[in-house]
Amino acid sequence: MLAVAWLTTPACAQEQIRIGAAHFPPYTVNPERDTDSGLLAQLIQALNALQDTYHFTLVPTSIPRRFRDFNEGRIDMAIFENPDWGWKGIDFVKVDLGLEDAEVFVTHNIEGRGQGYFDSLQGKRLALYSGYHYAFAGFNADARYLQQTFGATLTYSHDSNLMMVQRDRADVALVTRSYLYDFLARHEDYRGQFLASERTDQTYHHYALLRPQAPISGEAFARLLQQLHENGQLQDIFGPYQIGVSAAHSP
Repeated sequence: MLAVAWLTTPACAQEQIRIGAAHFPPYTVNPERDTDSGLLAQLIQALNALQDTYHFTLVPTSIPRRFRDFNEGRIDMAIFENPDWGWKGIDFVKVDLGLEDAEVFVTHNIEGRGQGYFDSLQGKRLALYSGYHYAFAGFNADARYLQQTFGATLTYSHDSNLMMVQRDRADVALVTRSYLYDFLARHEDYRGQFLASERTDQTYHHYALLRPQAPISGEAFARLLQQLHENGQLQDIFGPYQIGVSAAHSP
């Protein structure tokens, strides 16, 4: 019996795929607390239910630490990423997730203020998330650069940034369209108090970045995502947050 068990165990074993999870609501929400209620947790659940070749797990990391964790092999994949967000000089295989979101400018919705308010950021007090890469700043996430060049206030809370705007302690905050939608769903009493720009700071496809040595190839991961796209699960997970969903593909 022991010999049989020894022979059959490898065939039944699943490849373990560790996905880095840095706080990036609504995609990933406080993963270090082991109570992640974000969209990544839903995606992992769907991927694991879809097949039994791979087992995807969430590994907490942080915005600045994720590069080191990726290079050192602590995680196999960084997800909801963009290659422009500080990944120069790092080897990876990218998979377009087929998910499109946008970073928008948000201000206090007061009388007389319209879309023209967003034409220039000159002289405006910005509330930004520390460590994020913004297109208007050339994707330079250095805190000192953002403070000195744009007079930005940096925090670790999108909610705090939106509250600074609502209380007129900042003029403009930047958040993803999906986050603003999620915030207003959680705080209906703030509906109508914010004006979001039609102008976007950046519109992007989210990517998964895989280590070249990862136990799953880019092509295999893209096939799994395609199955979730075809059976409607990607739309069920991401569509309610106004995130565009299309077919995933690897290069």
